[in-house]
Amino acid sequence: MSFMIGHKFPSVRVGAVNPDGEIDNDFSVTEYGKGGYTVVFFYPLDFTFVCPTEIVAFHKSVKQFEERGCKVVAASVDSVFSHAAWRRTPLNDGGIGEVDFPMVSDMQHKLSSELGILNPDGVTYRASYLLDKDGVVRHMVINDLPLGRSVNEMLRMVDALAFHEQHGEVCPANWKNGEEGMNADRESTGAYLAKNESTPTAAA
Repeated sequence: MSFMIGHKFPSVRVGAVNPDGEIDNDFSVTEYGKGGYTVVFFYPLDFTFVCPTEIVAFHKSVKQFEERGCKVVAASVDSVFSHAAWRRTPLNDGGIGEVDFPMVSDMQHKLSSELGILNPDGVTYRASYLLDKDGVVRHMVINDLPLGRSVNEMLRMVDALAFHEQHGEVCPANWKNGEEGMNADRESTGAYLAKNESTPTAAA
């Protein structure tokens, strides 16, 4: 797998179901997110078990991503027709409802093969990517199929990237929006650790 952080996300065109339910057979993730941040999350298959919980969680948080200038895109190896049917299926019948982001169809594995995220059964792992305003991948995480993702963690990473781009500082462990960053030097790291990460005294 050669695809790594710092690479531009693949610009191939694929099919997708748009938020209004219309099918777009010439969809580009990079064009869709151009000029802002983009979160792309792959999931294994429609009409499964963990996947709808993730999709609904991202749907419920779409406004929080939009407030950060970030668009969301879902993707799997299913067809656009399967995506459309899943969107029309009520939640209590195993559906996802009319989610507010595009759902990409990677049936021909154009994206997943280039990204190296196909498992031996031909479905994608739970791979998530955060793209900057130039379409460059700045954060990626890949989970095995049983392990659902945290939408809050992805929001935190969007905040961290925006903070770094605005202030030029780096974000320490467990950083959250509104907290201080550090300069990328030893003195700043030492001062931060002394202030925030004091080692507790061992019990006698």
